[in-house]
Parts: sequence; C-alpha cells; structure tokens
Amino acid sequence: MTKTRLYSGMQPSADSLQIGNYIGALLNWKKLQQTHDAFFSIVDLHAITVAQDPAKLRENTRATAAQYIAAGIDPAESTLYVQSHVAAHAQLAWALNTLTGFGEASRMTQFKDKSQKQGADATTVGLFAYPVLMAADILLFQSEIVPVGEDQRQHVELTRDLAARFNSRFGDTFTVPEASIIRDTAKIYDLQNPTSKMSKSAESHAGVIWMLDEPSVTAKKIMRAVTDAEGGVVFDRENKPGVANLLTIYSVMAERSIQSLEDEYAGKGYGDFKKGLAEVVTETFGAIRGRTLELLDDPAELDRILAGNADRAAAVADVTLANAFERMGFLARR
Repeated sequence: MTKTRLYSGMQPSADSLQIGNYIGALLNWKKLQQTHDAFFSIVDLHAITVAQDPAKLRENTRATAAQYIAAGIDPAESTLYVQSHVAAHAQLAWALNTLTGFGEASRMTQFKDKSQKQGADATTVGLFAYPVLMAADILLFQSEIVPVGEDQRQHVELTRDLAARFNSRFGDTFTVPEASIIRDTAKIYDLQNPTSKMSKSAESHAGVIWMLDEPSVTAKKIMRAVTDAEGGVVFDRENKPGVANLLTIYSVMAERSIQSLEDEYAGKGYGDFKKGLAEVVTETFGAIRGRTLELLDDPAELDRILAGNADRAAAVADVTLANAFERMGFLARR
C-alpha cells in the first residue's frame, strides 16, 4: 500500500532546539514517519534570509540534524536531509517566482510583520520570496500533506494556488497539497513570562528550555519558573498562566492527562509539582542530549547519513523539476 507523502522542515537557527520545537514538531513528525512517506529537511536556504555567520550556520545545521535523529526521526525510515544539498529547491523556486504576483507575495502576513519591524533597507528580496521557496520545497516531492503550525497556513495556501496555477497553464504537474494543522498541539510559553510564547529570540534564556542544556540547568529553570501566590496545581490559562504552562509541558512530556496531574498534586505545593516535572523533562532531554553529542562527535558519519538522504531526496525532486521545466519549454540538456 502506497503511503501518503508529506514534507516539513525546520530552520537551523540555533545550536540547540527548544522544548517548543520538540513538542510542536518533532513529536508529531516521529509519529507521522511511521504512517507516511516522510521528507524532513533542515531548511538552511530559508535561514539565510537573515544574516548568518557561515561557520555558525554549518555548526547549527549539523546540530539540528543530530537533534532530529536523537529525538526519534529515523533517517532510514524518513528522508532526512539538508535543503541546500538538493539544488532543485532553488531551481524550482525561481520558476515559481515568475508565476507569483507581486501583490500576493506582498500580502503574506509574516513578510509584512517582519519588514515593518526591520524597515525597508534591512528587508531582503530573499525574505520577500521566502514563501515561494517554501512552495518549491513542498511541490518538489508531490507532497500531499504539509504538517505546519497555524502561522504557516497562509504559506501553504500560496503553495496550493501556485500548484493549481502551474497545472492550469502547463498541464497537470504538481500535487496540490493540504495543510495539516495539528489542533491539539500544545503551545509552550516562556517560563519567566508565561503570557509570551517560548522563543529562541527571547531577551533572556532563563525562561527557555533548550534540548541540549545540561540536565541540572534545565531542572533549575523549571524550579524557578513563574507561578503565582495563590497555590494550587490547577489548569487556568487566564488566571494561572504559569501553572497552566507547566501543566501543559508535564502532560505532553509524561503522556498523561492534565486532570490526572491535577489529581496527583492536589493539596501539594508548587515545589513538589516542579520537581516532578523537572524529573520527566531531564530524563527525556538527557537521553536526547547524550545521543546528539554522540552524533556530533563523529561529524563525518553524520555527514555521510545526510549525504545519503540528500541523494534519496534528489532522486525524487529532480524528476519533478525536469518534468516542470520540460512543460515550461526549457530545452533539455542532452
């Protein structure tokens, strides 16, 4: 039986992923790879829409790949590769740029938000064309499903429009994909500011749980997490955002219902609750950290794995690209 094809990716924007990446993406990907023909990419071409230190970008790319694997993304079961290792991404993106209206690209919410913050002089054409490259990423693999967060829905809608537009103009070429928005994906908030989403760009890392932190550092951050003066381990997002955030993390990491956690810690203090959460998180991330460091200690072997997966990805992408180029009228190289 043929498995449904899916594509998703993540930028190598830091040397360590954070718990939001694990809960919001990697846990879901780990499950999906068992039921789908999964292509997962470290999207380093997207990363250079902002200035990067070349050596740091290479380091972060390897580290991100290693954390994918350590968290359960199997490069033998999934196709896990580095985006820039498959030249078809950039080639198809250019072709799709010529089918994308300036107006529709300008209406992309993320571009509008970032360009307003950065100002026109600091905003690159790469940032403007980012959603078109994302469309190429998806369409190259004839992806049927694209697991993304709600903030990426608009980009998948553009991808669908471009696929339909190409197919209408040049003949049936691309699968028109569907966005898979995981409704029950937990949103994780900053431990020190539990009304703001946990982010790698937070002003202080005191509220961010990094997957590669030393276990003692992770435990300390959890024990110092903001709660409230009322007491009571109860999920109340509006009135007890700090406790609600910790309950969410605990529920996902321990694979338990929030109700069962509320019952266990009824009548107990926040100290006991935080200690239990710290044990669960450090056990999971301690194992991931250990495996990640093993992989990074042998970069040649990690590069070999990524190169083999890039070959598998290119074998699919190059067929799609050649078909698209032939239909657009490009002369085939003989």
